[in-house]
Amino acid sequence: MKTYSPKAKDVSTAWHLVDAKGKVLGRIASEIATLLLGKHKPTFAAHMVTGDKVVVINAAQVKVTGRKEKQKNYYRHSGYPGGLKVTPLGKMRIEHPEGLIEHAVSGMLPKNKLLKLRTKNLHVFASESHPFEERFK
Repeated sequence: MKTYSPKAKDVSTAWHLVDAKGKVLGRIASEIATLLLGKHKPTFAAHMVTGDKVVVINAAQVKVTGRKEKQKNYYRHSGYPGGLKVTPLGKMRIEHPEGLIEHAVSGMLPKNKLLKLRTKNLHVFASESHPFEERFK
């Protein structure tokens, strides 16, 4: 028995529409990460981008459990002394609701050279309208 390794021509991508309205952030992020990785396909290969394209709508209405709305913070640093920026989840939901799902999903993907290629297949929108309507009719 030989080990199967997919070729670039064997990889096919599908489109998935995910509605985040009322769903818990971490649970929906793990489902999206699985679709982006392609682990649900029999042709999965860790060294290739075999995943599908995912469109997420209603990102502004995603749920979080517990007291995360007030206590969870997102950190970034400019690289300069005193350059730490802290953004609470509540403020992030108002200013950049797509960033909640993008940050959670990218945290669940492997940190390697394919991370940027996989995250390009993720399209997150705060409301129900999106430019990929024709793909889901």
